[in-house]
Amino acid sequence: MEERMITDFLLKQVDKPSRYIGGEINTYNKDLNEIDVHLAFAFPDVYEVAMSHLGMQILYHFFNRRKDTFCERVFSPWTDMEKLMRENDVPLFSLETHSNIKNFDMLAITLQYEMSYTNILNMLNLAKIPIFSKDRTEEDPIVIAGGPCAYNPEPLAPFVDFFYLGEGEYIYDEILDIYIQYKKARKTRWEFLEAMLDIEGMYVPMFYEEKYNEDGTIKERISLHPKAKPIINKVVMEDIDSVFYPDKQILPWIQAVHDRVMLEMFRGCLRGCRFCQAGMIYRPVREKSKDTLLKHAKNLLDSTGYEEISLASLSTSDYKQLEPFMEELIEMCNDKMVNISLPSMRIDKFSVDLMKRIQEVRKSSLTFAPEAGTQRLRDVINKNITEEEILNGCDLAFRGGWSRVKLYFMLGLPTETDEDIYGIADLAEEIARKYYTLDKSERPGMLQLVVSTSCFVPKPFTPFQWHGQDTCESFMKKHMLLKNAIRRKAIKYNHHDAKTSVIEAVIARGDRRVANLIYEAYNLGCTYDSWNEYFDFEKWVKASETAGVDFDFYASRERSYEEKLPWDFINIGVTKDFLISESKKSKEAKTTPQCREKCSNCGANKFKKGVCYEN
Repeated sequence: MEERMITDFLLKQVDKPSRYIGGEINTYNKDLNEIDVHLAFAFPDVYEVAMSHLGMQILYHFFNRRKDTFCERVFSPWTDMEKLMRENDVPLFSLETHSNIKNFDMLAITLQYEMSYTNILNMLNLAKIPIFSKDRTEEDPIVIAGGPCAYNPEPLAPFVDFFYLGEGEYIYDEILDIYIQYKKARKTRWEFLEAMLDIEGMYVPMFYEEKYNEDGTIKERISLHPKAKPIINKVVMEDIDSVFYPDKQILPWIQAVHDRVMLEMFRGCLRGCRFCQAGMIYRPVREKSKDTLLKHAKNLLDSTGYEEISLASLSTSDYKQLEPFMEELIEMCNDKMVNISLPSMRIDKFSVDLMKRIQEVRKSSLTFAPEAGTQRLRDVINKNITEEEILNGCDLAFRGGWSRVKLYFMLGLPTETDEDIYGIADLAEEIARKYYTLDKSERPGMLQLVVSTSCFVPKPFTPFQWHGQDTCESFMKKHMLLKNAIRRKAIKYNHHDAKTSVIEAVIARGDRRVANLIYEAYNLGCTYDSWNEYFDFEKWVKASETAGVDFDFYASRERSYEEKLPWDFINIGVTKDFLISESKKSKEAKTTPQCREKCSNCGANKFKKGVCYEN
C-alpha cells in the first residue's frame, strides 16, 4: 500500500474537509496487491457537484463489480485545498485510499460541461501528469474521456489519450480485459492505444490530423494509421432492462447538490427539441420496465436510507407505463415515508394531479419550461406545446394548491425577434392573471413567479448546430428588454451570464485549435469557470489573443450545410440529412411530431431497439 497523500494537518485548514476524506457508506476499498487495474474516475468539479452525478454512481459500481479492478474517485479540489496542496507539494489524490493519481493505470474523466475543461488541465497538473498526451510516458496513466461533451472531442484532443463515445456499460469490460492482457505482456501505451482503434466507439486523437482552408474552416481530416477509421460509431446498450444498474448508491458526507436516490427510467427522448443535444445523442428511446424500476427503487432505498427519490429521464411524462408505475412507487414510498421528485414533467392534467398526490404535505415549487415566449418561436424550436396548454397547466397547479412556479426560457434562439422577448413577459403576466382570477379564499398563498432565462448555445448534433450565437452585447440588450417588460412585483426575473455562454459556444463548436485557447486560459489562472465568482472573461479574451482563436469564428458565425464540422466524423445514428431537414423546417416554423406519434426517419432505427421497434 502506498503512502497516503492527505494529512490531518491539511484537512484542518480547509473549509469542508469532508470533501476529501472518503470512506462513505457504500464505497469500496480493495487490496492493491490483488487487482490488475487501478482506475480513477474523475469528475472535474467540486465534491458536492460530482456526487450528484448519476453516471458516476453507475460506473463506479460497474467497475468495482470486477474483482480485478479497483475504481476510486477523484474530484477537483476546491481552491482552499488546492492552495495547500501546491504549497506542501501534495499531488492530486484519490478519495478511497488517498493514493497519488499519477500511479494509477487509468484516469477516466467524464465530460458534462464545457466550462469545466480548465479544471481538467488543472487536475492533470496537480497529479503531475503531463497535460499533453504526446508528453506522457509509460509511467503515466492512460487518460480516457467520455460523456455528452465527448461527442465533440476536438477541443480536448491534445490532452486525452482516447475518447469513449457512447454508453459506458457497453464495452468497458472489453477495454479492461485488453489492458490487463497488454499490461501483463509489458506492452507499451502506444501499443494499447493502437489496439483501441479496433474497438467500436473509441477515438484516439493521436492517429488523426486536421487540415484547414484559408478561411479557417476544415479542409479535410487525415487518418495517420491504417486502422484509424474515418467514421467512429457511438456504442449503445440494446437491452436497457438488463443493463447493469447499482443496487446501492454512495452516501456523501456533506449535502450534495442532488442528495437523494436517483432512479434512471429510460434513455433518450421522444420530443426532438431542436436546441437539445441530449435529445439527439441519446436516441433511440429505450425504457426500463415497470418491474425493473420498482426493484431498483426498493434496493436503492433499502441500501441508502434516503428520504427522497428522483426519477431521472429527459421527459418523465413520456414513460409508457407512467401511471401504473407511479401507483406502485407512491405506495412503496408512502410506506417508507419517502418523498418523490419528478423533474422533466410536461404541463397537463395528469402531471399536476400526480404532483398533488406526491406533495400532499409540503408543496414545493413547480417548474415548467416553455423555452420561448411566443407560439411561433415554440414551433421554431419544435417544443410542441401551446400557450393554452401552458396556461391550463398553471391554472390546474394554482387550484391544486401551488403558489410558487418557475418558468424557464432561452434568449437568442434562432429567428428570435423583440416580439418573442416581449412574449416571455406577456406569458408570465397571463399566468399571474390566472392566479388572481381565483377567489381570494382559494388562493394557496402569495404568488411567487420566477422567470429564468438562459442564453442559447448552439451544440453539435442538433438542428441548430449551424446557427450563429448572439453576441454578448445582444444578449445583454435582450436581458434589459425583458427585465423592463416585466412590471408585476410578483414576477421575479433571473438570467444566465452571457459571457460564460459565449465561451461555452466557442468550446462546444470548436475544432482542435480551440485546445490552444483552453490551455492558454488555464495558464492565465482560469479554473472553476462554471462558478460565477471565479469566471474571468478578460482572461479568456487575453487567452484568445495569445492562442489566435477568434470567438466570433466559433460562436456567432453562421455555418453552411456544406461546411465540414469538427464532429462530422462521429456517427450518433441520427443522420446529418435529418438534422438539415429539421433546421430547414425550423426556418419555416414547422413542427415535427414526437417519435410515438410518427417516425421521422431520423436514423436512430439503425440500432434496431427501443421506441423505433416497440410496435
